[in-house]
Amino acid sequence: MSKSAVEQLLARRLGTRIAHLRVQKSLSQEALAQQVGISTNHLQLLESGLSDRTKRSPANPRLSTLVALSDALGVPLPELLQESSE
Repeated sequence: MSKSAVEQLLARRLGTRIAHLRVQKSLSQEALAQQVGISTNHLQLLESGLSDRTKRSPANPRLSTLVALSDALGVPLPELLQESSE
């Protein structure tokens, strides 16, 4: 698997994990984005595994964004980054 394919796979898995945890917490995208301090569009992109819809480039969130997401979702950062077994 190429580096680009691995990045895309990991970005999609992270996006799926974020969306899953958000739904478990009964949070809308708007509410979670506000808690994290990012735009709703940015969260939508992260959940889809993208950083740019036009270029289809994989998401590459900042560490500070990941920490804020883990805090808002109530999970430790390592748990946010692991693939969900559900």
